[in-house]
Amino acid sequence: MSEHNWHTRDFDADATGPMTGVRVLDLSRLVAGNMCSLQLADFGADVVKVEPQPVGDPLRAWKQQGQSTFWKTYGRNKRSIALDFRADGGLEVLERLMAQADVMIESFRPGTMEKMGLGPDVLEKRFPQLILLRVSGFGQTGPYSPRPGFGTLVEGMSGFAHRNGEEGGDPLLPPLALADMIAGLYGSNAIMMALRSREQTGRGQVVDLSLLEAMVSVLGPEPLDYRLTGAPKPRVGNGSNTSSPRNVYHSKDGHYIAVSASVQNAATRMFNTIGRPDMNTDPRFSTNEERIKRREEVDEIVGSWMAKHTRDELLEIFERDGITAAPLYSIADIAEDRHFIDREIFVEVPDAELDSVPMHSPLPRMSATPGTLRCPAPSLGEHGRSILAEAGYEAEEIDDMVAAGLIAVPDEEVTQ
Repeated sequence: MSEHNWHTRDFDADATGPMTGVRVLDLSRLVAGNMCSLQLADFGADVVKVEPQPVGDPLRAWKQQGQSTFWKTYGRNKRSIALDFRADGGLEVLERLMAQADVMIESFRPGTMEKMGLGPDVLEKRFPQLILLRVSGFGQTGPYSPRPGFGTLVEGMSGFAHRNGEEGGDPLLPPLALADMIAGLYGSNAIMMALRSREQTGRGQVVDLSLLEAMVSVLGPEPLDYRLTGAPKPRVGNGSNTSSPRNVYHSKDGHYIAVSASVQNAATRMFNTIGRPDMNTDPRFSTNEERIKRREEVDEIVGSWMAKHTRDELLEIFERDGITAAPLYSIADIAEDRHFIDREIFVEVPDAELDSVPMHSPLPRMSATPGTLRCPAPSLGEHGRSILAEAGYEAEEIDDMVAAGLIAVPDEEVTQ
């Protein structure tokens, strides 16, 4: 595979977007908060990451081949200050930064901000226009609120893992930070709504964002289905409890293809294509409800036909007949696919350590105010001096903070 299939894109430090002029103070850690602030940063917000010393956001420690790949992706378009706000004077600096912020994001264990003397009641009085997003595993209230809230825990408790997995097999956790990603998107959406509300009322508000509730939301009508049936839905592997045929099938040459006939017309076309138009009038298969009852039989019929053809043959037939199917890709397949390349779903951007790195383009695509790539993920504390200067500190005061270890700046010697 070529290392440079993706289109290249340079950072544009002068680019602006619809969020330009909004300052976000991000105290969060790991994926959820960073995903939230990334959405805002990609569209122009000035995101200031307040990172702990000496290692910074724990996301920096998630490495591949010694490189902080997660940080390079989720830290883009942000600035970093390494502040020990537990040291003498630290909270004073933090409060000075809060006074300049429109939004603050935190993901401490519930109660931590209150112990710091910066609970919502205090902030509402001192910074009434501030929007505070509080990210936690289980929410700021309730019996589970004090628990640590890693995504894995809520992916298990949410009901998602129970539904995910092979039929008759064990529950299966997602291999990605799914709960964090979903929560991050909810968080950026909530901030946008809170900013809109502030335009109308002049006041900020507190957003209580729990990873558990974000993950539960993907279950859709599951509570109603449970009430109607009296039983949790069983795991069905790559199949579905709601439509058939829907599965991953093997091609003759050992590839995988996903088929989803989630509407009747799609099933009708599929049965015509595989030479079984009789199934469209057979009462055992003519409706989705009946097909679900015979899901294994339907899968056997469809799968047997597909196993006689290569992947390329199947894709050509499906394209011709309008069948709702697609190949299953690994990242290696994605790297070679013209659609991904032509639409610049991933782009190569400059990187000081690796020359260039691929990462996803800003989403969603907007015609008038698209997301932009303004700067790479910062080194720890890279912008500490400029951030403090913007907050009104004199150069001598900043030197004193560096010398005292209150803030850390990269590769800099301070003489006193």
